[in-house]
Amino acid sequence: MLDIQNISKTFEPGTVNEKKALRGLSLHLDRGDFVSVIGSNGAGKSTLFNAIAGVWTTDEGRILIDGEDVTFKPEPYRSKFIGRIFQDPMKGSSPSLTIEENLAIAYSTSRAGLLGRAITGRERKVFRETLAELDMGLEDRLRTPMGTLSGGQRQAVTLLMATIVTPKILLLDEHTAALDPLTAEKVISITKKIVEERNITTLMITHNMASSLELGNRTILMDDGNIAIDLKGEERENTDVERLLGLYREIKGQNFDNDRMLLS
Repeated sequence: MLDIQNISKTFEPGTVNEKKALRGLSLHLDRGDFVSVIGSNGAGKSTLFNAIAGVWTTDEGRILIDGEDVTFKPEPYRSKFIGRIFQDPMKGSSPSLTIEENLAIAYSTSRAGLLGRAITGRERKVFRETLAELDMGLEDRLRTPMGTLSGGQRQAVTLLMATIVTPKILLLDEHTAALDPLTAEKVISITKKIVEERNITTLMITHNMASSLELGNRTILMDDGNIAIDLKGEERENTDVERLLGLYREIKGQNFDNDRMLLS
């Protein structure tokens, strides 16, 4: 489903501020893979997501999605089949529009002509049924402005917006980091349900090493613009946080007593 071949990205090349963000990174994901991505600040996680989403083109390498070479395709083109949710609940939706209007914008990606005309009763029924799955009572608040929702409610609706038309790739950029623990747990539960039911190929950036080993079927640790550790199958099942720290310690030649030290 996703095939990343030897991509590199350098910002401000040839200057004192030169930053090699990605260094010949390669990654292959099968359809339905759910990959947790961890790594310290500056490891290249968000740069990788931006490369996949088409925010910028890479300096080298290729990116293929479902067999299509999208290396030089712009972000608007890729957004038709890539869903993305950011850490900030205020991103990804319009606060001045209602819940149903935001969902209509997302739904329009596969329903030509929906945007700019009245929302039909059938479409409103789809929105209500989709919102009801959140178990937050939002199905009865379709005409409530998004800006009045709590952070958790807004992030949950944004998740629905990103998946109401099932994407080929779902990018979750620390999408629960700004939420309180209970709300974050709720959003993670909704995420797992949607991803599993629709078999969506997913990458999720997280700073929680324990969660990275529990969620999905694969864990990758990025370091200095590349993938330092890639765990899946039996190896991942037999790995806990302490062992993961040990593997990273061997690579870096440094001592890390906990995940806060590693990921800071």
